[in-house]
Amino acid sequence: MTSAADPFRIHAVLADDHPIVRAGLRSALQTPALVDGLTLEVVAEAGDGLAAIGAVRRHRPHLLVLDVAMPHAGGVEVVIEVRRWSPQTRIVVFTGVTAPGLIADLIDSGIDGLFSKAADNAELFDKLAMILNGGRHVAAAFVETLERAAPRTRLTDRERQTLNMVIAGRSNREIAEGLGISIKTVDKHRTSLMQKLEVSSVAQLVARALKEGLIDPAKEL
Repeated sequence: MTSAADPFRIHAVLADDHPIVRAGLRSALQTPALVDGLTLEVVAEAGDGLAAIGAVRRHRPHLLVLDVAMPHAGGVEVVIEVRRWSPQTRIVVFTGVTAPGLIADLIDSGIDGLFSKAADNAELFDKLAMILNGGRHVAAAFVETLERAAPRTRLTDRERQTLNMVIAGRSNREIAEGLGISIKTVDKHRTSLMQKLEVSSVAQLVARALKEGLIDPAKEL
């Protein structure tokens, strides 16, 4: 897209439900000395998943820096919608999630970068130019987590979106409205989830999702 020496201004959207985190990222990203000389401009911030999707739709930014454990919409469901509305946006996830299933789902969704909030931010800033030029980077801590994890149940994108919304307590009607699909289709996804995870109630679904690492107990509940 650009290079470190390119004077082109890169537009970025920051999505995190903690204002102090957004403020720190905004300051750092707009300081060329910290991000390999790149000239970035934060054009919008979002404090929840739906606002993040809306900001991407409005601005079609070059870069989205995204936390995936946010109110209203989170995880892969945000990534899917961002890819739908702005396929050229480079998506960098900056998160504290630790569940292997969530990490694997994020990588499978095609994000361009995955960095841990528990690590030094220098890695994020060091890799941005490469990511903006079409590269991909997953922090070593996440790779190690996946290498230690047991095999997981494979879910489709819609099943992952539905799972997140069921766990958030949304009704079939609310899920249908949120995803722009029919209630009948939502019911089909819920049935498929139940069958794949071999459960028969929402309580069992949550318990199995936790056991499989599909949700992070510290962030999702």
